[in-house]
Amino acid sequence: MGEKTDDLKGRAKEAAGSITGDDDLKREGKVDQAASTVKEKANEAVDKVKDAFDRD
Repeated sequence: MGEKTDDLKGRAKEAAGSITGDDDLKREGKVDQAASTVKEKANEAVDKVKDAFDRD
């Protein structure tokens, strides 16, 4: 799943948790969003390393 999809899934879970009063679901949504951010940053780092090697 892509980072954007994970982020949207997390936002939906967080919203559903807020609406229903389910704190566990709300926390799970926040975790999904954080995981999405970590994946995105890791992919950016990989791209920078690839770009550095492609310049040679």
